[in-house]
Amino acid sequence: MFVPLAIAAFGIVLRGASFAFRKTVVTVRFRRVFGGLFALSSVLVPFCFGAIAGGIASGRVPAGGKAGDPVGSWLNRTSLVTGGLAVVLAAYLAAVYLVRDARRAGDTDLAGYFRRRAVLSAVAAAVVAVIGFVVLSASAPHVFDRLISWALPPVVLSVLSGFGALVLLVRGAARGARVLAVVAVACIIFSWGVAQWPYLLPESVTVSAAAAPTGTLITLLVAVGLAVLIVLPGFVLLYVLDQRRLLPEEGVEDAADRIVDTEAG
Repeated sequence: MFVPLAIAAFGIVLRGASFAFRKTVVTVRFRRVFGGLFALSSVLVPFCFGAIAGGIASGRVPAGGKAGDPVGSWLNRTSLVTGGLAVVLAAYLAAVYLVRDARRAGDTDLAGYFRRRAVLSAVAAAVVAVIGFVVLSASAPHVFDRLISWALPPVVLSVLSGFGALVLLVRGAARGARVLAVVAVACIIFSWGVAQWPYLLPESVTVSAAAAPTGTLITLLVAVGLAVLIVLPGFVLLYVLDQRRLLPEEGVEDAADRIVDTEAG
């Protein structure tokens, strides 16, 4: 899985760099370039992580440190479906969040634009999820069997939450859709973990067998806890300030905006 992991790492860096540079360049041409790179990386990263999950679930990663196929391990029918599902779910959540942001900004046209895309991506996610169930039943029977047994409650909750969010989006309701969308996606991820438990590599390596020594785990937990205490308050403050529109505008003025302002004057 070093190939998709490397692509995902490159995509994360490219996404952040494109976002930053797009806010500093002036010409429309370069803004389109960085915007395109941002969009490309936003597709690559979730696809790679979804493909990795599909490759692991379908037994494409051999146990014992043996070398697997660097291409076939993550470019197979299971990985393609799970990677596609990850991309669609990311697009769905982004559209739902942007509906709320557009409404808060008072832009009804933009809210309708993202609402339509949220509905379309929700329908696409449902279709891909159904296809994924069919593919998993053949390529990853262990995960599929537990999805329809032990992991069935979160699966049902995901379906109900997703349907509720879809109804609210279609009706143009102002509240509730974002919470239900988050619950639906979170339940999908949680149900996958329940279905694969207790295996890290299904039916070959358990989580307990692959765990590091106790001292290493304790040190890691302490480091993560300290990082949360240090970093999380800043993120919470940033989110609250952004939601209340108290942050100053960043970046430079768009050249196209200056042209429009000149023609209007």
